[in-house]
Amino acid sequence: MALQVSPFPNGFVAGIHALGWALVLPCFWFLDRIIALCKSTTPERSQRLEQGCHLHPLKVFFGSIIFFILFLATAPLGLLGFIIWAPLQACRRPFSYHRETASSPENETHRGFELVGRASFGFATANLCLLPDSLARFNNLGHTQRRATVIGQHIVQGVCRPNIRIFVDSPSSCGTLSPSYSILPSVNSSSYGATDKHAQTVVSHHSDSAEVNFSIPKSNSDVVCLPCDDTEEPSAESPSPVLNANHISNQQGGAGHRSAPRALLSQGLRQQDDVPWEVSSLFPANVDILCLEEVFDKRAAQKLTQALRPVYGHILYDVGVYACQPPCRCSSFKFFNSGLLLASRFPVLDAQYQCFPNSRGEDALAAKGLLSVKVLIGQNQKQKKVVGYFNCTHLHAPEGDGEIRCEQLNLVTTWIGDFQAATKLPDEDVAFDVLCGDFNFDNCSPDDTLEQNHHLFEEYRDPCRAGPGKEKPWVIGTLLEQPTLYEDDINTPEKLQRTLESEDLRKRYVSPPVPVDDHPLVYPETGQPWIGRRIDYILYRENSISKHCRTEIEEVTFITQLAGLTDHIPVGLRLNVIMDSLE
Repeated sequence: MALQVSPFPNGFVAGIHALGWALVLPCFWFLDRIIALCKSTTPERSQRLEQGCHLHPLKVFFGSIIFFILFLATAPLGLLGFIIWAPLQACRRPFSYHRETASSPENETHRGFELVGRASFGFATANLCLLPDSLARFNNLGHTQRRATVIGQHIVQGVCRPNIRIFVDSPSSCGTLSPSYSILPSVNSSSYGATDKHAQTVVSHHSDSAEVNFSIPKSNSDVVCLPCDDTEEPSAESPSPVLNANHISNQQGGAGHRSAPRALLSQGLRQQDDVPWEVSSLFPANVDILCLEEVFDKRAAQKLTQALRPVYGHILYDVGVYACQPPCRCSSFKFFNSGLLLASRFPVLDAQYQCFPNSRGEDALAAKGLLSVKVLIGQNQKQKKVVGYFNCTHLHAPEGDGEIRCEQLNLVTTWIGDFQAATKLPDEDVAFDVLCGDFNFDNCSPDDTLEQNHHLFEEYRDPCRAGPGKEKPWVIGTLLEQPTLYEDDINTPEKLQRTLESEDLRKRYVSPPVPVDDHPLVYPETGQPWIGRRIDYILYRENSISKHCRTEIEEVTFITQLAGLTDHIPVGLRLNVIMDSLE
C-alpha cells in the first residue's frame, strides 16, 4: 500500500468528511461531559474532601441539565453529520500518516550495518487509555487531552536523553554506574508532571574519598570519565572498559568494590537467565519504534503526534475502520478505531491493517486488529538494502474469553505471514521481526491457559517467559490496580520504580493472577516469587530474518515514567543484530 498523508483518496472527500465530523463533534462532546460529570477520579474525590466542598451534587445536577439541553439542541446537526460521515468510511484508508521531511535521507537510516555490520534497535510499547474523557474515568483516569500532551512530553524526554558511556578509571573500585532519573533537571510540573523535552544539566557529587563531575551535552552519545579513589593505578596497556548507560549490569558487593555515588546510581541493569533487565524511571534512550495502544480519542492522537513529531518522522495514527465493515453488511458498528498508534524513526515502506472479525460485547465497538509495517533501516556493507518488520496489536479484553483471543492470535500469525510474503523483496536483508502490544492475557493466570499454550510462542520469542504458565523470576507485571493509581507509593516515576522492585509492595499495586471459575487460586507456588499480570508484550522472531543475521537481547525494560498517567507499565526491548560477513 502506497502511504499517503490523508486516509481519503482526494481532498474533496476529505473535506466532506471533515464537515460531517464537525457537525457530530459538539453533540458527542456534550454527551461526553454529561457522563464525565457523574464519574469522578480518585484525585478529584480527595480534593473535594480536603477542601470540604459540599456543592458537588449541585454541580452535577445543574451541569447535567445544562449539558443535556445542549446535547438535545445539537442532536439534529449531529444526526446530519452522522449521515454524511458514516458512508464515507467505505472509501477511507485504515490510518492517517504523518511524515516529517528529513534534511537528508541519511538522517532517517541506521548506518551501523553499512559501517560495522552490526546495529542496536530499541522498541517500546505502552497502553495509554486515551479514551474519551467520560470512558477513561471508569479506569480512574481523567483529563484525556491533558494526559495526551504530558505523555508525549514524557516519552520525548526519555528517548531523547543522551546515551552516556562511562569510563571507570579503576575497574576494581567503583562497581557499576548508571545515570539515575536525578541527573535530569527538575521541572515545575503541571497537575500531571509535564517536563521539558530536552534535558541538560551538570551533577556534582562529593564524598570523603572521591569527587565525581559529569555533564550531559546535547549529543546522543557522550563519554564520561569517572575518577575513583583506588590505590592501584590502571594499567596503561589495559584500557578502561566502556560502559553504555543503558546496557550495564548491576554488580553488588564483592571484595574491592565500593558503592557508586548516589547521584549516578540507578537500579541499573541486572542479568539473569542471559537477559539483562531493569526497572527504569525513564523511557530507554533512542527508542527507534514506538507502539501505543488505546489511543482511541482523535484529538488525543493529534496531540500525541504533535509531541512526538520532533523525534519520530513517521507516525501512523487513527488506525482502524469505522461504521459497518465491510460496508453494507450486517456487521457490528465500529464507533472507535483500533486505538493503535505507531511512531518510527525509520521510513515506512509498506503498512497494512487488518480488523479482527470475532470481537464481541463492548470490544466489538472498537476496531481492534493488527497493524504491520515494513521499515527501511539502511544498507549493509555490500550496499544491499536492510529492512525490518514491526507488528502491533491489541487483543480482546474481557476475562474468560480465551477462545476469542486464541482465534485472534491465529489471525495475527496468518496476517503477518501474508504481509511479509507480499512485501519481501529478493534483494533485501531483514534485520528484525518484532510483535508487540496489549495481549490482554498473562503467563501466570490459570484463566489464561489456552492463550499461554498458543503456537505463536513457538515462532516468536518472549524474553520474559520461561514456559507456558511460568514467568522468569525477575519479571514484573504490567497491569496496575486502577483504584490505587494515585497512592503515595506509586504516584511518581521514582516511587513506582521502588515499589515495583519490592515484592511485598508489588502485591498491593499490581493486578494479581486470575483464577479459573470455582477454583481457588494458590499463588505463588512455594519458593516462587509473586509476579502479577503481565499483559503487555514485546516478542521477536529469528527464523524470519536473514540467515546471516544473529539477534541478541541487549536489555528488557519495565518503564515507570508514565506513573499516574495510565494504568499500564510500558515495556521496552533493545536488540543487537549482528550481520555476518556476506562473503
